[in-house]
Amino acid sequence: MTTQWFRVLDLDELPEGRVKTVTAGHKSLAMTHYQGQYGALDNRCPHQGGPLGEGAIENGLLRCPWHGWDYCPLTGKPPGNLEVDDALATFPVAVRENGVYVALAVEKSHVRTVTDVMAETLVNWGVTHVFGMVGHSNLGLADALRRQEEQGKLKFIGIRHEGAGAFAASAFAKLTGRPAACLTIAGPGATNLLTGMWDAKVDRAPILALTGQVNTQVLGTGNFQECDLSAAFSGVATWSQTVLSGSKHAELMTQALKHALIQRDVAHLIFPDEVQTLPAAENAKASSPEGRVSPLQIAPPPEALDQAVKHLRQAKKPVIIVGHGARFNMPAIIELAEVLNAPVMTTFKGKGLISDHHPLGCGVLGRSGTPIASWFMNESDLLLVFGASFSNHTGISPYKPIIQVDFDPMALGKFHAVTVPVWGEISIVAPQLKAALAGKVETADQRPQVAERWRIWREEKLRREQDDRGQGVNSASIFAAMTRQIPANAVISVDVGNNTYSFGRYFECQAQSVLMSGYLGSIGFGFPGAMGAWAAVGHERPIVSVSGDGGFGQYLADFNTAVKYEMNITHILLNNDQLGKISKEQRAGEWDVWQTSLHNPDFSKYAEICGGFGVRVTQKAELDQAISEALTYDGPAIVEVMADPELI
Repeated sequence: MTTQWFRVLDLDELPEGRVKTVTAGHKSLAMTHYQGQYGALDNRCPHQGGPLGEGAIENGLLRCPWHGWDYCPLTGKPPGNLEVDDALATFPVAVRENGVYVALAVEKSHVRTVTDVMAETLVNWGVTHVFGMVGHSNLGLADALRRQEEQGKLKFIGIRHEGAGAFAASAFAKLTGRPAACLTIAGPGATNLLTGMWDAKVDRAPILALTGQVNTQVLGTGNFQECDLSAAFSGVATWSQTVLSGSKHAELMTQALKHALIQRDVAHLIFPDEVQTLPAAENAKASSPEGRVSPLQIAPPPEALDQAVKHLRQAKKPVIIVGHGARFNMPAIIELAEVLNAPVMTTFKGKGLISDHHPLGCGVLGRSGTPIASWFMNESDLLLVFGASFSNHTGISPYKPIIQVDFDPMALGKFHAVTVPVWGEISIVAPQLKAALAGKVETADQRPQVAERWRIWREEKLRREQDDRGQGVNSASIFAAMTRQIPANAVISVDVGNNTYSFGRYFECQAQSVLMSGYLGSIGFGFPGAMGAWAAVGHERPIVSVSGDGGFGQYLADFNTAVKYEMNITHILLNNDQLGKISKEQRAGEWDVWQTSLHNPDFSKYAEICGGFGVRVTQKAELDQAISEALTYDGPAIVEVMADPELI
């Protein structure tokens, strides 16, 4: 047997009568110093796996710290006439001039495992990022992911809370249309994912959860950190399977990613601990999307398209409403709007899909929107809606004639009947409508009215910037400064609360992409969402996030993750020492304002303690310089603005 010597201790490092854990190569050893001699023992107790290097030498015996079993600190044998199987493996030791050495057999080359095959399939399907936490019940899978990262095929981002990882993966998918993955241990690690998984599900973002699990032998026995993950994910995952020894492992990963992509939903794989390191079958091949997916450009039924064209030809003041589902097809929609002379407004999830400086851009419709959008919807005689959910927050009038276009037939007329439901991909429908309508419309040119409505609203915003109660900076000023300072190509991840409503109302988009927890409306999304955006495009575009103090407090530990990975994220934090949106709702409902106050640190100093940049703003005049400094800082930064909770 070929051996290799490892230096494991300095000569004076381990006192007489003591034991210490050391690592030689990949082997963990319990090193002992007893009666002037050194011993090198297997660090794993054969009974419960206790770490013997954390034990103690008592009365001449090394005692396991977990269950008190004794061994000779030099030979590894138990006292008395106990079974030989209970003896520990020992390894040769040599004391040399420069330290203590241990000889181990040369490690065998890695044997490809079933999780290697699955990780290879994962990257073949285009997954480039995994957010997660490595732990005791996913170590085999984590090792397979490590090998992919070492080959430059994958990036792993180790987060501080699995919920932040889930939000980051959801944001990655919303921005790119491609799935990211999350890695967790069994039990609490897996259940911590659920909020982020639901966020992805309801906003139709593809995402993959990879969760460890206890050994299959002890499933159902109440084992430590065991929970029924199939049941836990049954409501959120469109596809969930347990990886077994006899599974077709590449096929399982392919099915998971195909479901995530095609259904635009959550897929989930459960990895029992012992399965993760099983040797792969000889010549086992990783799978890929080749031959497994078709182009998804669904053309609409001809009769539906004909009906839509008929109504558009008759309309005099049509408007176009675009939602989050239209985000990858805006050039075609804007070209159609220009043919129709139709003002374009967005849902809040669609904010920024058309520039607020475009002659037909009208901003956001609904509770988080502008009076411009509401005015044009009320004045319209036909609504053409692309990729919107018709949430009650959006405020799309059900009493107007409506043409609704969506790739999902179940989304058509979901809450009430529409005039013309059109099932098809926007990328196909919008150009078809444009071609059918070219030269055949007699709509009014509404551009002058769009410009006039913007003039009225901008004057009102300037008036609101002058409001000052002496209790913090007003929101109109905060978002006016952001409008001036944030680059046009930035990605902006926003949280929920009053800060979000003010962002929708006051911030004027140019070409920025906006991410949010839309249908779920989950507090805490903002900063983790920016982490996901940074992973997707951070080397190409500036990344900004916005939250209140309540939202940032949910996952503030992951600011350290941003520092670790040198994420260039600028976080604008509106601090009003309360859950301001809930206080407002309590007052509106004639309730007492109760339990909405917050105790906060100085978030700007917190940023500095973590290793980032922080600045606190208390006066309106300080906003532009503070935001500019944060944007130019090479790394994560927090601009903490002491905000007035009433001037929103």
